Amino acid sequence: MEQDQFVYAAPLDAVQAAGKLVVSLNGHAVLLIAENDHVYALDNRCPHMGFPLDRGTVCDGLLTCHWHHARFDLATGGTFDLWAGDVRTYRVEIRGNEVWVDLTPTSSPVEHALQRLQDGLAHNLSLVLAKAALTLAENKAESTAYCEAARFGVRYRQAGWGPGLTILICMQNLAPWLAPQDRPLALYHGIVAVAADTQQMPPHLPVRPLPGPARDNALYQRWFRQFVDVRDREGAERCLLSMLTNGADPTVIAETLFAAITDHRYVSLGHPLDFTNKALEALDGLGWDLAPEILPSLVPGYVNGDRMEEHNQWRRPIDLVRILEQAFDVLPQALEQGQTRATQWSDEATLLPVLLGDDPQAIADALLDALRDGAKPAQLAAAVTYAAALRIAHFPTSNEFSDWDTALHTLSFAHAVERGLRRVPSPWLLRGVFDAAMSVYLDRFLNIPAVRIPSYPSLAGDPHEELATLAELLDRQQQVQAAAETVARYQAKGGAIAPLVATLGQLLLREDRNFHTIQMVEAAVSQVAQRGNTPESWHMLLAATRYLAAHAPTARSQVQTYRIAARLHRGERLYETVEREDGAALPVETQQAAPR
Repeated sequence: MEQDQFVYAAPLDAVQAAGKLVVSLNGHAVLLIAENDHVYALDNRCPHMGFPLDRGTVCDGLLTCHWHHARFDLATGGTFDLWAGDVRTYRVEIRGNEVWVDLTPTSSPVEHALQRLQDGLAHNLSLVLAKAALTLAENKAESTAYCEAARFGVRYRQAGWGPGLTILICMQNLAPWLAPQDRPLALYHGIVAVAADTQQMPPHLPVRPLPGPARDNALYQRWFRQFVDVRDREGAERCLLSMLTNGADPTVIAETLFAAITDHRYVSLGHPLDFTNKALEALDGLGWDLAPEILPSLVPGYVNGDRMEEHNQWRRPIDLVRILEQAFDVLPQALEQGQTRATQWSDEATLLPVLLGDDPQAIADALLDALRDGAKPAQLAAAVTYAAALRIAHFPTSNEFSDWDTALHTLSFAHAVERGLRRVPSPWLLRGVFDAAMSVYLDRFLNIPAVRIPSYPSLAGDPHEELATLAELLDRQQQVQAAAETVARYQAKGGAIAPLVATLGQLLLREDRNFHTIQMVEAAVSQVAQRGNTPESWHMLLAATRYLAAHAPTARSQVQTYRIAARLHRGERLYETVEREDGAALPVETQQAAPR
C-alpha cells in the first residue's frame, strides 16, 4: 500500500481570503477552495476539456466550469454531467495555519479509463471513449478494452450481434497492420461503434440452459437447426447455451452455427453468416470462456433473417434455388470422390471465368467438378471470394452509388464462408460457397461495362510518393479510378504490401465510420494475410482502394473528436488555442462547441 504523500500547499488564511487559490504541488496544478469552514483540494484541470476550474463558480458546494458548464461536487469531485467525468480530489489536513494536501493516487489510470469506458458505452459519449482508448492503449490494455466493449455490445442489444460489434472486431483484426500511433484510433472507432449501436436499445435478457445432464451434441445440433428453421429464438438460444455450458468443443459449436445459417439461402444478404465469423474471431482473440455471453447474440439474426429462397430474383427468370438444391443432393458424393484424388487441385484460373459468367447452371456444375477433382472446400471458397472482389475491382461508377453495397455484400459473405471453412471444413457450410457463387452471378450487371484493372510495367521512383498521392486523392470526391491507378503504380515501383495496408488503414480511420467500407478493407486485408504477395492479393487491395475512394471524403467529425482527446491526453491547453487544418493556431473564440 502506498504511503500518504501529504505536502504543504498554502497558508490557511490566504486560501480563506482568496476563496479559490491555485498552487503547484509536485507538478500538479491543485485548486484549493475555501467554503463554509472547509478547504477542498481538486485538480485544477476540468476533466472534460481541460479548462482551468479556478475560473469557475462555487455555490452551495458545487463548482461549475465556465466553458461547458459541467458541475462538480466539491467534496467528492463527482460530476452531475457524465460527459465531463469526475474531477480528481485530494485529501486535506489543516495543521495550524497550514493547508496540507495528500497527493496519493486513488486509482490507477487503467482502472479509471475502464470505468470511463463503461460510462462512454452506456451513454454514447464519443469524447469520453476517445480519452479511454488513448489511456488504455498507452498502458497496453487494448485487449481488455476490446473484451469489455464486446461484452457490453451483446448485453445491451436485444436485436443481437450487429454492425457495431462487427466493426469492433474488424478494428481488432486490422490493428496489427496499422502504424502504432493509429492503433488507439482503431480502438476508438470500434468502441464508439458499439456505443452507437446499443444506444436506447433494450437489453438482451438471457435464457437459462437446459437442466440436468448433458445430451449428445448431435442431438443438440439437430434441435438447434430445427428451432432456427421455424424461427424459434428462445428454443434456439436455450439449445445453444446448453451445448456451451456442457462443454461442447469450439469446432462442434462453429459447425452447428454454420449448419443452421446455411440451411437457407444467402440469409439477409449474408450478414448473419458474416456476423458469425466475426463472433468466432472475437472468441479466438478474447477467450472462449466468453462464448456463453457472445454466441447467443447471433440467434436473432438467424431466426429473423430474410431468406433468399423466398425472393423473386433467386427464383425467376432462372430458379437458382432449384439449381442449388440439385447441386446439394450430389455434394457429398463429389466431396468423397475428390478425397480419393492424389494430386492437389490448383485450377482457380480455369474456374474464374465460369464464376464471372452468365450461366448459373454452369457455375454450379463447375464447382462440383472442382470438388471431384480434389479442390478443398476452403480453396473453392477462396476462388469465389476472389471473383466477388473482381466485381468491385471492375465496378464502373456509372452504376447507382448504392450498388457498391450490393457488390460488397457478396464479397463479405464469400469471405466469411472461406474463413469459416478454414476453421471447420463443414459440408454444410460448403453450401455457402455455392450461395456466394450465385450472388456473384446475380451481380454480373454491375460490371457492364467492366472497368479495366490498371497495371504498369516496372517503374522507377519512390513508391512511398504514391502513398502520399493516394492520401491527397482521397481528400476529393469520386477519385475511384485515379486511386486504383495510384495503387498500380505503387506496385510497379516495387512497393511492399504492408505499407500499403497501413496507409489504407490510416485513410479508412480518418473517415467517419461506414460499416460497409470497414468490412471491405478488413476483408481485403484478411485475404492478403492468407494469400501473401500474389496478383490476387494486389487485386483485393485495389478493390478495397476503389471502394474506399468511392466513400471518401466524409465530414471526418469522428476523427476530430479523437484529435481533441489526443491533444488533451498530451496536456495541451485547448482553451488557449486550437489547431487549423494546416497545423497553425487559431484564437480561442473560433472554437466550436465541444463534443460529448
